[in-house]
Amino acid sequence: MEFGIFDHVDRNALALSDFYEMRLKIVEAYDRAGFRSYHIAEHHATPVGMAPSPSVFLSAVAQRTKRLRFGPLVYLLPLYHPLRLIEEICMLDQLSGGRLELGVGRGVSPIEVGYYGIAPDDRVPIYLETLQVIRAGLTQKTLDFEGRFHRFRAVPMELEPYQRPHPPIWVGVERPDGAERAARDGFNFVSAHPLPEVRAITDAYRATWAATHGTKPLPLMGLARFIVVAPSDDEALAIARRAYPKWQASLTHLARMHNVPTQNPRPPDFDAIRHGGRGIAGSPATVAAELRKQLVEAGANYCVGQFAFGDMTLAEVTRTIDLFAREVMPALA
Repeated sequence: MEFGIFDHVDRNALALSDFYEMRLKIVEAYDRAGFRSYHIAEHHATPVGMAPSPSVFLSAVAQRTKRLRFGPLVYLLPLYHPLRLIEEICMLDQLSGGRLELGVGRGVSPIEVGYYGIAPDDRVPIYLETLQVIRAGLTQKTLDFEGRFHRFRAVPMELEPYQRPHPPIWVGVERPDGAERAARDGFNFVSAHPLPEVRAITDAYRATWAATHGTKPLPLMGLARFIVVAPSDDEALAIARRAYPKWQASLTHLARMHNVPTQNPRPPDFDAIRHGGRGIAGSPATVAAELRKQLVEAGANYCVGQFAFGDMTLAEVTRTIDLFAREVMPALA
C-alpha cells in the first residue's frame, strides 16, 4: 500500500500570501512524514482552487521538499498550448530531480473552461489531441504533428524530462470504461467515488491490464477520501464538521453563481459524506479500521488523503499528518 495526498488548495480566510505559505508548510510536513506523492487540483475563477497555475505552485513545492513526488491532478489540457506545457513539464521534472507525476484531464467544469472560450463539447477532443502532442514532444527531439486543433512542423524539442520516457501519467477515473482506457495506456488513476463505483472501476482496470499487459506490475489505483485524525473520535469529527461545509461552499460557488447543477456534487455536511464513505474522521484506530475496510472493498493499492480543506488550521492539519504517519500508515502498509 502506497500513501498520497490530494489537495484542492481551496481558499480560507487568510491573506493569499499567508495562505500559500501555510500550504507550503503543510507540504513540508507531508515530505517529512514519508508520503509518496502530493497531487493538486487545477481550477479557475473559483475559491475551490487557489493553484490555477499548477506549475507555478509546484515549482515552489519542488524547492521546499526533498523526497516527496508531486504533480497536478490534473492539468486541464484544453486550456494549454501544448508546446508551452511540454516545456513546463520538462522544467519541473528537471528542477525536482525527477519527482513529477503528470496528471492530465479535460476539465470537469464547463463553466471554468467556458471562461477561456472553450465549448463544453470540445473538451474531450482537445484533451485527447493535446495529450498526443505532449507525449510526442516529451519523447522526441523534433515535433511533427498534424491534427484538428494543433499543427507542428519540425519544432525542436530543446528541453527534455528527467524521467524517461516521461513522468508517470495520471488521470481521474469516474466510470469503468475510463478505467479500461487508463489500463490500456498504462496510466495511474485516482477516484473519489463511493465504494461500489470504485470497485467496478478497479475490477475493470485489472481485467484490461491483464489482457493488455499480462503479468507486469499494476500501476497505482487510488482511493481518495477526506481524512481528519485527532486523539479522539469526537475531536476529529468536530474539526471535520466545522471545516468541510466551507470547502463544499467553495466547490459549489460557480454553480450557485450561474444557477446550474454542480459537477460531481458532494453533500453539504460532513456527516452525510462520512456515512457515504467518502469522509473519514476519528482517532488513529478508528481511521485505520475504516480505511482498511474501504481499501479492501475498493480493490485499491494507493490510499489518497485530503487532509487540508476548508478552514482547518495549520496545527490541525499537521496533527492529522503526524498521527496518520505514526499510527495509521504502519497499520495499513
